[in-house]
Amino acid sequence: MSASSQQTFAWTDQYLLGYGPMDATHREFVDLLDALLAAPDGELAHHLDAMAEHAERHFGEEREWMLASDFPATQCHIDEHDAVLKSVAEVRELLASGGHAATCRALASELARWFPGHADYMDAALAQWMAKRRMGGIPVVLRRGAALSAGADAD
Repeated sequence: MSASSQQTFAWTDQYLLGYGPMDATHREFVDLLDALLAAPDGELAHHLDAMAEHAERHFGEEREWMLASDFPATQCHIDEHDAVLKSVAEVRELLASGGHAATCRALASELARWFPGHADYMDAALAQWMAKRRMGGIPVVLRRGAALSAGADAD
């Protein structure tokens, strides 16, 4: 399957959680995943390597925040990250052994399916926890376009 027939995964304000460091990391994740989804077969390994390196830093940073702040759902959150890292490592090995572009594309598609739910539930809880500890309250997050669609429902 060629890259041109693949999905895209663009940043949207719907992914904003109100904790700046996490929002910045998530934007990088989305950008790297979009590049992986669009990569030609010959560049998949390079883009998957970049995604893997980012995920290690990204998940490590969140792990440190959770451990340092005694976040209640730390182990569940870490377990989910570890499962993602394991899948990424397995696909990296397959690509290194030759071929397996379809498997890499399937992983990228699954990450695009996984991320919004993970961000909405697990990361949103962590972002609120971190913001409350840092600023004494949870953030108000303004998302472009969200008020318009909500207002249309009220009419």
